[in-house]
Amino acid sequence: MVRVTQPERGAGQPAERLLVVDDEPTLRELLSATLRFAGFEVTSVATGAEAIEAARSRQPDLVLLDVMLPDLDGFEVARRLRAGARGAGAHLPLLFLTARDTTEDKINGLTLGGDDYVTKPFDLHELIARIRAVLRRSGAAVPGRLLVGDLELDVPAQRVSRGGRPVRLSPTEFRLLHHLMANAGRVVPKAEILAHVWRYDFGGDLSIVETYISYLRRKLDTGRPKLITTVHGVGYVLRAPGP
Repeated sequence: MVRVTQPERGAGQPAERLLVVDDEPTLRELLSATLRFAGFEVTSVATGAEAIEAARSRQPDLVLLDVMLPDLDGFEVARRLRAGARGAGAHLPLLFLTARDTTEDKINGLTLGGDDYVTKPFDLHELIARIRAVLRRSGAAVPGRLLVGDLELDVPAQRVSRGGRPVRLSPTEFRLLHHLMANAGRVVPKAEILAHVWRYDFGGDLSIVETYISYLRRKLDTGRPKLITTVHGVGYVLRAPGP
């Protein structure tokens, strides 16, 4: 059982990408909703095989990994993510979350490269604190300053400039630009943008994304080399202009 108390969401907290792996639908949904409310970007899966694929494709900043899964157990998932220095998950922070609370299990998990080991029942405040502590130790947190070409975004100061000139953005525009810059060079689907920036507050209406992209373009791209490109039928990509 999870002892649920409402966590506080950090004001202006950059959104680190978390991968939640748990085969219990109720717990998985609870964790995902709570972590999103706490300011994280969350992907959730139910099996070990899905976890390995999601870690490779989504490149999360941290994996919250249940040990008892229906196919591969969490320890085997950790082995495969850690396999080889060139593996996508070789340095990926892992936090085990499980009802298996024996000393042997804890040692096994930490020996495999787990960064922390949380047993059920757990308190959500403590879990979020441990996640943030692991991210700080690993250096996986989204950097406070992002640069793409002559575009600069300063998270702590909540400032944006292009070519050294300040650009005034609304809070929503700032969150949207932050997500595009954090994923610079990658095509970001509209549904992902909606989930990250609006937390589904608009009921899945993708037109709100198109509207705010147009706002950003007016403020960033008018009279200058274009940074934001539309990939029709998919989403948007932000990249520095070519030489």
